[in-house]
Amino acid sequence: MLAGALLASALVLLAAPTGAHAAVTAPDTPGGDQEATEFYFGGLITFDGEAVPDVGMKVSGNGFEAETVTDAEGKWRLYVPEKEEYRITVDESTLPDGVIVDPEQLPAGVTAVQGTSGAFDVGFGATGTKIVNLFLGEGERVTTSFLDQFMERFVNGLNFGLLLALAAVGVSLIFGTTGLTNFAHAEMLTFGAIIALIFGVNFALPMWLVIPIVILFGAALGWSLDAGLWKPLRRRGIGLVQLMIVSIGLSLALRYVYQFFIGGSTYQLPGAGAGRDIRLGPIAVSWIDLLSMGTSIVLLLAVAFWLLRTRIGKATRAISDNPGLAAASGINVDRVIRIVWILAAALAAVAGVLWAYFRPGVKWDMGVQVLLLVFAAVTLGGLGTAFGALIGSIIVGILVEMSTLLGIPPDMKYVGALAVLIIILLVRPQGLLGRKERLG
Repeated sequence: MLAGALLASALVLLAAPTGAHAAVTAPDTPGGDQEATEFYFGGLITFDGEAVPDVGMKVSGNGFEAETVTDAEGKWRLYVPEKEEYRITVDESTLPDGVIVDPEQLPAGVTAVQGTSGAFDVGFGATGTKIVNLFLGEGERVTTSFLDQFMERFVNGLNFGLLLALAAVGVSLIFGTTGLTNFAHAEMLTFGAIIALIFGVNFALPMWLVIPIVILFGAALGWSLDAGLWKPLRRRGIGLVQLMIVSIGLSLALRYVYQFFIGGSTYQLPGAGAGRDIRLGPIAVSWIDLLSMGTSIVLLLAVAFWLLRTRIGKATRAISDNPGLAAASGINVDRVIRIVWILAAALAAVAGVLWAYFRPGVKWDMGVQVLLLVFAAVTLGGLGTAFGALIGSIIVGILVEMSTLLGIPPDMKYVGALAVLIIILLVRPQGLLGRKERLG
């Protein structure tokens, strides 16, 4: 188990979404330290008519982050993947002493962020480029307190953890009842987001109606996969390793089928990128964030009720504990496994929609970007335990969002969660809520 966790940790670091790495020195040309795209922000930083070199610049938003440094002529460029609104932040610790970005000389279309000097919200115009020339002036720097940042990132981490939990609970239930590590779970997330894109954008249905449709389509996908693939393989007595390899092949096949039909672009769901104009004390959230957390909580409570209070739920727990004894006691194991697949796929589909809003964007490979974090959450909480998957997901989500507050670069923000995973498995190999098993 520990070796698997270490391997998963390495794979997450390799598969984690990346922006541009922070430059130690200025690139030879503006933007030369980044992967070029067709959309970018650029400009010049000056003070008293003179260019200011080696100023740290950062762009963030829509699930993307990148950093750069102004060159010897004070020029900078930050490439972004989509033509959306982003936040540009000037690292004022790299500015000359006693000066800040003058908020009274901001270009048109650039809005200063209240409470934080050097941070600005910027959008594109008719073209794919936006020039933002910034002028420095004397002034006092305004920063957000550590406590305020802590609270805001805690809420972001909770939101992320809850949507991870929707996927992780399904992975845990499937593993508990079948022993299968399902790599195709990533494509179940993507499937839900694509269904939401079809009905929310192409058919222009409201999202309150789209979510039930996504659940129905997700459940149908789970039923189809078990009836057409997994049940026949189980009846043939195929081993768990072979089944895992089949799930990897299924994941790749579905992923490229998605790419064939929707292409390689990123598509936005209705309301994506909504501004965080709702303030709860020091915490700024958007209505999308509140709906996302509310949806996750309601569904997770429903799953908990199903597991604890219904006959099928109790049968699911019995099969997870001892499949042979459950079958001997009269439980229809195949029927329960079929229901677990339907439930897991439906939860994954909703998680895909919420992940599309959190990133934001629907893309053909969006599921695989979060799959290994889901596996880490399941392993952390305890393999095969739904409630352990919930706790592990919340821990992973919060640690991921908190890591940058502790000085970890954005490109390495998954390291903190994975380090905790490894430490806990060294101390408690069965995970937080897992049970020790005797080998041999």
